[in-house]
This record gives sequence, C-alpha cells and structure tokens, in this order.
Amino acid sequence: MRRQGWTALCAVTTLVLSGCKEREVAGTWSNASGSVALSRDDSLLYVVDADNGILAVVDTARREKVSEVRVGPRPERVTVGPDDTVYVTNRGGKSVSVIRKGDAVEAARVPVGVEPTGLAVSPDGHTLYVVNSATRESAARGSLTAIDTGTLTARWELPLGEEPRGIALLEDGRKAAVSLFRQGDVVTVDLSDANQPQVMRGGTDLNTKANRPSSSGAGMAPSPLVAMDTPLPPGSNQGPRSFRARGMVDLLSAPDGRRLFAPVVWSREDPLAGPVDGRSPNPGDSMYGGGTPCGAAAGGGVVAAGLVTFDTEDEAPRPVVDDLDECKPPPEEKPDYPTSLIASPSFTTPLQGPAAAVVDPTGAWLFLVNQESNNVAILPSWRRSGSDLAGEGSPVRQLLDVGAGPNGIALTRDGRKAYVYNAFDHTVSTLVASGDARGDLHEEGERLVIAGDTLSPMAVAGRRLFFSAVDERMTSPSVAVSCASCHLEGREDGHVWGFPDGPRQTPSLAGRMTTATAPFHWSGEFSALGDFMSATVKDRMGGQELDADTVAKLGAFIDAIPAPDNAFRDEPLTASQARGAALFKQAKCDTCHSGTALTNNTNVDVGTFVRSGVLQDAVAVIQVGLNTPSLLGVGRTAPYLHDGSAPTLKARLLNGRETNQHGMTAQLSDADMDDLVAYLETL
Repeated sequence: MRRQGWTALCAVTTLVLSGCKEREVAGTWSNASGSVALSRDDSLLYVVDADNGILAVVDTARREKVSEVRVGPRPERVTVGPDDTVYVTNRGGKSVSVIRKGDAVEAARVPVGVEPTGLAVSPDGHTLYVVNSATRESAARGSLTAIDTGTLTARWELPLGEEPRGIALLEDGRKAAVSLFRQGDVVTVDLSDANQPQVMRGGTDLNTKANRPSSSGAGMAPSPLVAMDTPLPPGSNQGPRSFRARGMVDLLSAPDGRRLFAPVVWSREDPLAGPVDGRSPNPGDSMYGGGTPCGAAAGGGVVAAGLVTFDTEDEAPRPVVDDLDECKPPPEEKPDYPTSLIASPSFTTPLQGPAAAVVDPTGAWLFLVNQESNNVAILPSWRRSGSDLAGEGSPVRQLLDVGAGPNGIALTRDGRKAYVYNAFDHTVSTLVASGDARGDLHEEGERLVIAGDTLSPMAVAGRRLFFSAVDERMTSPSVAVSCASCHLEGREDGHVWGFPDGPRQTPSLAGRMTTATAPFHWSGEFSALGDFMSATVKDRMGGQELDADTVAKLGAFIDAIPAPDNAFRDEPLTASQARGAALFKQAKCDTCHSGTALTNNTNVDVGTFVRSGVLQDAVAVIQVGLNTPSLLGVGRTAPYLHDGSAPTLKARLLNGRETNQHGMTAQLSDADMDDLVAYLETL
C-alpha cells in the first residue's frame, strides 16, 4: 500500500465534506471508471468516444481539448499506467490501443479477445489485464488476457464465464475480481503465479443472499420462472418478490482495498401476471411500475438501480447485500455499507442505469454515474443514514444532473474535481464543491465539447429516447425505466420476465434489422412497429402514446445499434463450421430462418411452450405460435428460447431433437450437433 498525504488532503476543500482520517491507500485503487481517466499528475484528462473512434486529450488547467488520437473501432474504456502510458480497449476491434504520454498517435495496437472492455494495470506497471467479452474460439464465454507492458505481447489468456466485463485488482495485484455482466456476479482469479493464473471461485451467493427466506414465514422467494411447479390460483398473492442482479458493468475498489462495489440493475424475477405487491392492478396501472425492491413507496418499477458491496478480506470477495424483499440488511451484517437498492431521494427525479462509479480518495464517498437518468449520485460508502443525506429511504446525499448518456467518471487525486463524460452529446462535465457549509457539488462552467455526432440526426434523437428513464414520453416517475433497462446496451439482459401471456426472455435488438422484421413481439401480435412501441411504452413503461416522429427516431436508432462483434464473421469457415452450414440446410433450419435477417417472420410451434407450472403460456399464444426470431448474432444471446430454458445452443438442439419439431434433427448425431453449433456461432 502507499500512504497519501491525508493530513493535507483533509485540510483542503474536497468534493464532499467528510470526517476523513489518515489511512492507507492500496496500489490497486483507481480514481476513474469507464470512458475517462486522468494522467498521474491530473494535468491531462483522457476521454474515449465510441462513436468517433478517438481518444481525446484535454488540458485540465486550460479546460481545452489539445489533441485526439485515432484508436480502434468503438473504444470502450481507458486507463493510465504508473508510467503515464494510456491503454484503450477497442470493443469493435478485438484490440487494445497503447498511447505514450504526449504522443498524438498510437504506439501500438495489441490484439486481444472479442469485445474487450475492462482493463487494469498491475501496481508495478509490468502487466496489463484485459477483460474480453468472448474469446476468438468461442462466443459462449469470455476471458482475461495478461499483456506484458514491456514487450506488448500476451502472456496468457484465461477462460472465464459468460460476458465478463469489469475488473478490479486485489491484494496488491495477487488476485483479480471480474464481473459477469448479464449474470450479475463476480469471478475471483488467483494471479499469484504470474504465468499460471487460476479461477479461484466462479461466482458467489449474491442472488441467494438478496432473496433470503422471509422472516414473516411466507417461505422462500420464488425460484426462477422455468423451475416453478405449482400454478397460483387467479388473484392470489404471489408471496415475496425476488430479484436478480444484472448489468454488472464494473467493479471499483475502496482506497484501502477492503471493499469492492459493483453497480448493477435489479430485475424482478417473480411473475408480473398477478397482483403487484399484494394488490390487484388498477385500470391504467403500468405493468412495470410498483415492483421495485422495498415496494412501490420508493418509486420506480421492476428494474431498479443498485449497488452491491463485497467484503474483500476473505479468500474471495464476499457479497454483503440486503434482503431485497424486506429491504434491510440481514441480522448478521452491520449496516455499514450502502443500501443495495439506490433509490432516488426525490420521487420526481429518477435514478436509473448505473454505468460507472468511483470512490473518492478519502474512502468516504462514492460517485455513481447513471446513464439512463443523466445524473450522478453521491452517497456515503460506509453508511446508509445520517442527517446530511437528502431524504428518508434513500442513501443519496446529492443527485446532480449532467449531460446526456454519461458513461465515465474520473476524480482528481486531491479530491477537488470530478470529470464526467456525457457520451450522447460528446461533452465533459466538470464537478466542483460549492464551498458552502454543506459541501454540495455543482457543475462548473460550460460543458466541453469533445467530438460531434456520427449517427444520423434521427438516430441521435432515437438513442436519447431509447436510453431515457426521465423523458415523459417514454416513462413516468412511478416506473422510471428506459428501453435500455431491459435491452442492456440495445442488446438483451439474459433475463426471463413473468408476463401475463407467459415467460418471455428479453430479445436482442442489436444488428438484427429489427424494424424490417414485422410482425413484432414474441407472439407476433403487432403488425406495425408504432403499435408495438406504443403498447410497450404506454401500457408497461408508464409513458405516452407515441407519435409517428418518435417511433421513426426510435426505429432509426434500433437499426443503427451495431451487432455484437464476432470472431468468425467474414472469416473462412473451418471444416466444422462448413459441415454445420450444410447441416443447417439438411435439417431445414433455413425454412424459417431465411433471408438476410435469418427469419421469415412467421409464427410457429416448435414444441417449446410452457404448459405447466406457476407461469404458463397463455392458450391464445399457444394457438397462434411464436414469431420466428432472427439468428443474427445468436452465439452471444444465451439463454435461448422464449422462456430462457436452454442455457446453451447445444442444449437447445439436443432437447427434443427426436421430435423433428424444431428442424429435422432426429437423425443428427452429437458430433453433428457440435458442427451445427459451430456454424450458428458464425452468424
């Protein structure tokens, strides 16, 4: 650990007044998260803009952009090493850009896995760790790559779980914690042997702890939808709510390294088909409203912003999480951590879509950047109550508006300023202390423009609508969700929702020519895109009937969402993939999955309807069948089927293959299935 000049630090005006005291700071602590980072002396701010494919360099003293460096496609995150070397993950380019301080060009571009995102530099500066969403060999799992910063070559690549995203180093770099984005969990990696890393723990009991048995004796919270056995009588109380963490975008460490924090969204797991929170829905109620952790009194809907705390003093990070049905810490835990639900202090000012976060250098305050509500929440990192907080029921001290679509934050090392990048309007907000007794923050000066729009004007407007949990056209304060609350990043959340017509998995919208694939919805009940959008926005999200212009803007953005990167796209087929392509036709898969969008847009019954259990497919749906989904990018969209019951592509193909109901598969061998999966992953 390194010792900061805490006496001097506490004497100056930091961003938020706190009773800080002298403490040590771990060499693995980072003062930045997401799309921005600062040079070691805070003189330069580095900003990655995914739309423009650049790293912008800002002189912080002059508040002026002084240069930009062309990096790889869709740069995602940036970090700075101890020697001031800058590293950028190029999510669309399977690479990391390396830029030396003061240079206006890349020093190198290092190949890594598919869709690299999180990155961290070891305290000694010798190793760069890069988190890859998928590997070049498999779309079903990601990996962690270690790069020698001296030679800029990969030392090793360690397979991890599905869609890993963020990384935090622990114990002076001897361990790493990696977040799984859609699963909402953490993998722990042993890095003590520089050449032989090992996965110490593939996950935690986070979601079990968040859904403890009710102390009132009501029993366990419901299991995932596909595992339920006994139907509920119409109008009966469904019992405790249950929630699952999703969208674990990053991991951030407290300065002393004793705790990690993970921004998440909590998604409702128990059925929405019956009463909500023990009452029958009133006419005009929005389906997504009133189902948030802690009950409807907190505001918000069935997707809620959250923050998970992990204690790092055990062998692997241990989740310290509230019981989300009763909304309080368990008896064995002291409430010396933020509430797991981060409720807004104001009913009329939503807080949604956590995208980045950082703990200040005193360790007392945490800054949570919320992309869907365009604000930054400041909250204590080691307590959840106090007279200085904004309101009862919320751990937030202050909620500060910034620009559109913020996705990164960096704090100066003296604690005096914070910089937030607003990705949708390509500007930087500078936050400083007001200087009053309370120590609230305000935004200083005009926002600094970093770049311009590359999307069409319609798509630019559509993106803001798609990601907005504050625009009254799209939602209401009592629901406070956006399209992106379920379609994470315009893709999917891996979640199965308990709708009145049955279990429904969130489908991906990315790169699937969605607006050209009418009819819409799993049951194909909407022939026009506008009808589908209005029904979703008005009846579920609490928004308004959408006019043609709003629908056109949303459609323009949806069609502009890039497809997930694919290591096999535009590459010659391997022998296995070529055999799979032939089997795709032999099994008549192309009868339904045809055309450029790989769907003929018709309804079919492939034998996957849920006909028993708590949540069954409605009779009317079974009668008309389910709409054929596109297979574009299918390798990155697990789990599969409308009810999410197939965890992998192979599991889907093997289950019921003898019936020939989902393709002519009865005569295919297990080896044939492997070849077919290999081909599907190229689509």
